[in-house]
Amino acid sequence: MKLKTGDKVIVISGKDKGKVGTIQKVFPKENKVIVDGVNTVKKHVKPTQANPDGSIQELFAPLDASNVAYYDEKSKKASRLGYKVSVGKDGKKTKVRVVKKTNKEIK
Repeated sequence: MKLKTGDKVIVISGKDKGKVGTIQKVFPKENKVIVDGVNTVKKHVKPTQANPDGSIQELFAPLDASNVAYYDEKSKKASRLGYKVSVGKDGKKTKVRVVKKTNKEIK
């Protein structure tokens, strides 16, 4: 999975299509991500001794990673991500993520 926690993404399909948010959590085994402010669901919480009234909470449900794309701030568009091996000044090779449209490295 090329998406990481903290990446800014745009939803490209589904009921929240076009919304932009930051990834809060990644589930690589299930290929899902939780995006802040996207795919909200309401959960009914039972009354307990600590919370005698109970409540209805709004949570962010996971989205499939195929329904989001990396959002490039400068071009204001969605883009795919790839990998590139770069050689540092000391000669060490490091694998970095790259935005395919602009060919810029992501830190």
